[in-house]
Amino acid sequence: MVMMDQLCEMDCSVLKRLMKDDSEKCLVLDCRSFLAFSAGHIRGAVNIRCNTIVRRRAKGSVSLDQILSGDEEVKSKLMSGMYSAVILYDERTSDTDTIKDDSTITLVINALCRDTFRTEVYLLKGGFDRFFSQYPDYCIKTKTLSMTSTQPSAESSCTSCGTPQHDQGGPVEILPFLFLGSALHASKKQMLDGMGISALLNVSSNCPNHFEGAYLYKCIPVEDNHKEDISSWFTEAIEFIDSVKDSNGRVLVHCQAGISRSATICLAYLMKKKRVRLDEAFEFVKQRRSIISPNFSFMGQLLQFESQVLATSCSVEAASPSASLGAESSSSPGTPYIFSFPVSVGPHGQPGSLSYLQSPITTSPSC
Repeated sequence: MVMMDQLCEMDCSVLKRLMKDDSEKCLVLDCRSFLAFSAGHIRGAVNIRCNTIVRRRAKGSVSLDQILSGDEEVKSKLMSGMYSAVILYDERTSDTDTIKDDSTITLVINALCRDTFRTEVYLLKGGFDRFFSQYPDYCIKTKTLSMTSTQPSAESSCTSCGTPQHDQGGPVEILPFLFLGSALHASKKQMLDGMGISALLNVSSNCPNHFEGAYLYKCIPVEDNHKEDISSWFTEAIEFIDSVKDSNGRVLVHCQAGISRSATICLAYLMKKKRVRLDEAFEFVKQRRSIISPNFSFMGQLLQFESQVLATSCSVEAASPSASLGAESSSSPGTPYIFSFPVSVGPHGQPGSLSYLQSPITTSPSC
């Protein structure tokens, strides 16, 4: 039950003043989905982890460990009482009277009231919509991502491995330190230097590392076929990306065409570090690089990884029958996941053949 006596309301003008004069003392929590947060959010806001699976398994009660999973510094400061105020917002809730008992904001409020002390909790009146309309300069808004042409150009292949250029100009930014691209991109030193790339994760068995000594390299020697166990490399790949991030570097993840293997690694990273579902991660990456198309086997391995990752953030993991999927999960009729794309996926098909990936996954209502 929401502790309304501990929840105050805050006007957008007050938050704007706090951000300008005393931003270190206030914590702004974005209670929307990962995709909504990625499209636009208030500067400095932290996106809470409270997707559908977490909510259902938590059965109405989430903890700070769950909603701030991966944000250890923020959680530590919050538990230590270093924030004088916590401000919550969703898309457009106008006041406390309109908060629903089953809303994400309700779950977050209860977690804050249960696990923290001496911290005032506020609801931002009007949510992100109102704040953005009044103070756009205090928000980060992603520009509309255009689906640029993917037709081969005169410079249409990597000379070392003969890979066709299934590219959208240059590597795309997935996160400020994580980029996704192709072998062609990895062969262009001027482009890499211009983007501030310091490391490359080569997800292939035959693409060369062109500039050994100039960048930090890691290789994951997998083929793009249905027999490969790319999931066995997820932990190692995620740790490598994190090590580059922790050293304030930038990493380009690439395979040959930047369509299947490297996209799979980026999806696994988002799922693990952002605690999002595969369909959310897929849509997020696809908006940036429209031609991604992990093969059917890789998608099955990602679905298994999804259940493992999200289960670790749920307090009822052991009691949940869907907390882990067996090896047959990608094809068993009894699985709660249903694939909505063909079994035969051309790993390097033409962009025009990828329209079925607009909605790659359908999951059952129980998830």
